[in-house]
Amino acid sequence: MTDLAQPDRLAKATAMRQAGADPFPARGVASQPIAGLIAAAGTAATPGPAIGSRVTIAGRMLMPRDFGKLIFAPVLDRTGRVQVGFQRDALPEWWPQRKWLDAGDLIGITGELGFTQKGELTVWAKDVQLLAKSYAPPPEKWHGLADVEQRYRRRYVDLWATEGVMDVFVKRSKIVSGIRRFLESEGYLEVETPTLHPIFGGATARPFVTHHNALGCDFYLRIAPELYLKRLIVGGLERVFEIARNFRNEGISTRHNPEFSMLELYEAQADYRRMMELAEQMIERLALEVNGTTKVTFRGVEYDLKAPFARVRYTELFRQQNGCEFDDQPAVRARAKELGLEDPGHYWKLMNDVFEATCEKLLTGPVFCVDYPVQICPLAKANPQDPRMAERFELFLGGMELGNAFSELNDPTEQERRFEEQVASKDPEAPGQVDVDYVQALEYGMPPTGGLGIGIDRLVMVLTGQDTIRDVLLFPAMRPLGGDPAPAATPAP
Repeated sequence: MTDLAQPDRLAKATAMRQAGADPFPARGVASQPIAGLIAAAGTAATPGPAIGSRVTIAGRMLMPRDFGKLIFAPVLDRTGRVQVGFQRDALPEWWPQRKWLDAGDLIGITGELGFTQKGELTVWAKDVQLLAKSYAPPPEKWHGLADVEQRYRRRYVDLWATEGVMDVFVKRSKIVSGIRRFLESEGYLEVETPTLHPIFGGATARPFVTHHNALGCDFYLRIAPELYLKRLIVGGLERVFEIARNFRNEGISTRHNPEFSMLELYEAQADYRRMMELAEQMIERLALEVNGTTKVTFRGVEYDLKAPFARVRYTELFRQQNGCEFDDQPAVRARAKELGLEDPGHYWKLMNDVFEATCEKLLTGPVFCVDYPVQICPLAKANPQDPRMAERFELFLGGMELGNAFSELNDPTEQERRFEEQVASKDPEAPGQVDVDYVQALEYGMPPTGGLGIGIDRLVMVLTGQDTIRDVLLFPAMRPLGGDPAPAATPAP
């Protein structure tokens, strides 16, 4: 046992076994959701149809209050919480066993639904079953812990011990379900593509590397599903989407976790303008479904997610904030030096670093920043009227990027050239080799296509009003307990 297990609770479990009772029975109870009972109960002044009925609930018992012949304790399940009343006269055989119960135990209660004299909804217990003994006591005041990381390390406690946490993850589930419903109503097909990639691509990021023993070669955990999804457009599926787990070997912050969820979708005969319409319509609908309003409060500021969203051009914002054109290299380099930015050795990356440092914080939104320089968009189609610019947008809210979209590049010759340019840059976040198979796929012909990626974790942050990505991930990445990180693993031979 760990040091969390309390000796007195272990002793109670031993006493139960000696008395022929199992503290961890194999069978549960056929319970009713607490929220449904509350909805059907009405009030003490106007009782609902459930009052007086026999009900069964199951959940975690929180701190009991003992009044001698009467005990009250709240019981919490996934849908809500309700008070349970234990009366000595109604439970004569069970009453001596009450001393086996502790706060945190999982119990099943069958009884009559009613109200106390003070009007509090209560299940008056007629039968009590211990479903699982809690050896570790619940926190008395979880919000008061000095080490807030304990909330993330012990999410299995945080979910029921911290008010509102479970609601966030119930909403997250509804958001993901809502995305699926919306896209299916638009004729999209949900697909699954590989998580292990022989060549990483579809985004600019450092990958996680693993080794496949049977094949004798390295693979990369995907940084994006893009290139496989576009192969399916070549294959004729025409409208596809994937809710993918992606992995990027980068820093951890309020907006970044090395493992995250991304929606990516692709539609034949579409472009980035169609992707803007799709994104704003979907987000507006999700806000209404989850919150009942398009207005959200994120990091202390209220935003309205009602479509349409504003548009602003990348190059115009760059000029306004930096006093020079995006392709004026001497001026941009001077501006980067003024900002204290390190030169990565690649002009276009430096130029975008300047944009991120000076412009992104102004994109409070919701707003689409459109028409990016083509040099930083290796998978996007150039604008026919201005080949310097790519038909690309990023969606921002509160200075945080929520999504990215292109009119997809479908010219195999140009795509191969851009891949070769990436490889030649020696950028550690760029692929180390040309994805020949993807170029070959384009050689069979990909129709004009619009593609969109939305960070689900960040979207959940906005729709639930959470300031950090850790608060919308059930189990965020954490440094292992015990101090220094482990040395890097060596791939198996």
